[in-house]
Amino acid sequence: MSEQPTHLPAQINLALVGVGGQGTILASNVLAELGMRAGYDVKKAEVHGMSQRGGSVVSHVRWAPLVHSPIIPAGGADVLVAFEKMEAARYAALLRPGGTVLVNDYAIEPITVITGGAHYPDDAEIESLFAGARLVWVHGARVADELGNKHVANVVLLGALSTLLGLPETEWAAVLDRRVKAAHVEINHRAFAAGRDELAARSVS
Repeated sequence: MSEQPTHLPAQINLALVGVGGQGTILASNVLAELGMRAGYDVKKAEVHGMSQRGGSVVSHVRWAPLVHSPIIPAGGADVLVAFEKMEAARYAALLRPGGTVLVNDYAIEPITVITGGAHYPDDAEIESLFAGARLVWVHGARVADELGNKHVANVVLLGALSTLLGLPETEWAAVLDRRVKAAHVEINHRAFAAGRDELAARSVS
């Protein structure tokens, strides 16, 4: 375990939301290990809603000198990472006022929407839900497709997130090396770098 860098906040709550099969749990495992390497006490919890069938997956990751509960209360997340747009809308209440939300610009319509029983929010509706927050759209799915592997969109989002958290790239790389299968290390590093590049190319203040 390394010492906590002095430029990092004393504590940070990260909520990750998506649907089954998008790699939400892998991403939360990366963040949990990363927090421990940075010297934090870390707690993590997941809520699965039939995740193997494309249901919602919510992961809570908390970094602090001492974490008493793994669950982030409503309005308590400093950062919300949404791997799918409707899930961003569904869990908007988790984000604290003035927090940061990264949204993968990607839609997976649930059966309730396909059959006409529910409404899928458009981008303007999603943006209105995060009025007062720092909203960052990330083309995670598109970038992953361009890399030739749609399954690394989650790591594209982690790359984008890394530009906001401030930990050294070497720490992220070391955790990715531990958390992904050896055969997939190279493509995951490319996805991570692409996510960083996407945000670096913008003037995100």
